[in-house]
Amino acid sequence: MKAISSGISIRALGYLVALAEEKHFGRAAERCHVSQPTLSAQIKKLEEQLEVRLVERSQRRVMLTDIGAEIVERARRVLQEVDAVCEIARSYQDPLSGELRIGLIPTVGPYLLPMVAPVLRKALPRLRLYLVEHQTADLLAALDNGRVDMAVLALPAGQDGLEIQPLYSEPFLAALPAGHPLCQRPHLKIHDLDGETLLLLEDGHCLRDQALEVCGKININEPQDFRATSLETLRQMVASGLGVTLLPRLATEHPFGRTPGLVVRPLRNPVPDRTVAGVWRRTSPRSATIQEICGVIRETMAKKKTGVRSA
Repeated sequence: MKAISSGISIRALGYLVALAEEKHFGRAAERCHVSQPTLSAQIKKLEEQLEVRLVERSQRRVMLTDIGAEIVERARRVLQEVDAVCEIARSYQDPLSGELRIGLIPTVGPYLLPMVAPVLRKALPRLRLYLVEHQTADLLAALDNGRVDMAVLALPAGQDGLEIQPLYSEPFLAALPAGHPLCQRPHLKIHDLDGETLLLLEDGHCLRDQALEVCGKININEPQDFRATSLETLRQMVASGLGVTLLPRLATEHPFGRTPGLVVRPLRNPVPDRTVAGVWRRTSPRSATIQEICGVIRETMAKKKTGVRSA
């Protein structure tokens, strides 16, 4: 058996990963901005270099062989390290330029971004930000595999190998349907919600777990046939008179706080809250850039009269 060549192309590994994820030669080629014959030829050459069959080809579908699937997993890590090398070089030249991918949880993104995005653009004009929304578990997975550089989520993050920088803390407020007897009070205690029907987000949202923790010492009735997919759905269901819920402070600010039929009241003694933080890989070559972003967000939130506390 002849020695396997070590001259493997990084580009060919990228083609293989794209094919593994798209499961279609045409779509993989389009994603890689090359022609289908070029992509196919490069993967064939890679198979010849490694002396193994990576892809099972047929007219109906594309499947990886067992060894192909194992090599794809290694290839992803190789490509991640190559990207890191390039980022190190770029960040050394100009740490506040280039691209940065930020993931936000859905109960933060729509309310935080209108406040901080214009400030970030002005403070960091050479930096291009790509923003995505995912639930906490998906964001942590995206951080781990390099699909995002930074996550903005509610603590605790619960994962090793991460840098965590608190950005701000915001209290929870009780959201009630207009006409509810509790609307007559200027503020409430958690025990005032005892026996109420509590509407919550679906499983996977950290806000659901936080609301259950806040209400852990009282009796609540959670409808088993209803799980909201977003805060906006939750808000409308409360306004319709189907129950009460807890909302983070930013989600009650203008223009979100003006939902017809919805009344919010602050909670007291003690005030339940959550801390939102910037989270990134400890080994990230973009640490300096991310810390700069965290500083801008923290300073912006400190200046805004929103009722949140800068961390």
